Amino acid sequence: MRRLSFLICAVVLLSACGHKTVQVKAPQPAPVVSKDLEGLASYYAEPYHGRRTASGEIFDSYRGLTAAHRTLPFNTLVRVTNKTNGREVDVRINDRGPWVEGRVIDLSVRAAREIGLVRAGVVPVKLKVLSQQALKAP
Repeated sequence: MRRLSFLICAVVLLSACGHKTVQVKAPQPAPVVSKDLEGLASYYAEPYHGRRTASGEIFDSYRGLTAAHRTLPFNTLVRVTNKTNGREVDVRINDRGPWVEGRVIDLSVRAAREIGLVRAGVVPVKLKVLSQQALKAP
């Protein structure tokens, strides 16, 4: 019985000696294509104001210069240019959408005001990715 106990202890100890450390790389965000995107922009507020965005932040449509995009990584900084009047605003992607065919971005009310979008509701825009930063998980 003693031999069996000794043998089991020896096997356990020897198996611990062969442990190999494996380095795991942190996942990288998807690369952003540098080409400009064009399409229609809209804005959103109620009933989403005060709710959590897809990134986990609380949506503040009236103070934040934020936007929703279907595929750009969260925290990507995008310049949105209203093609009808040339006005620009830089927004940070913190949500997913828009889910209406033909629209490429949904802006917060504050961002929409900056480019003269609120009255029209929908305008043609050009998007330019300025920078991309990885967002920590909520």
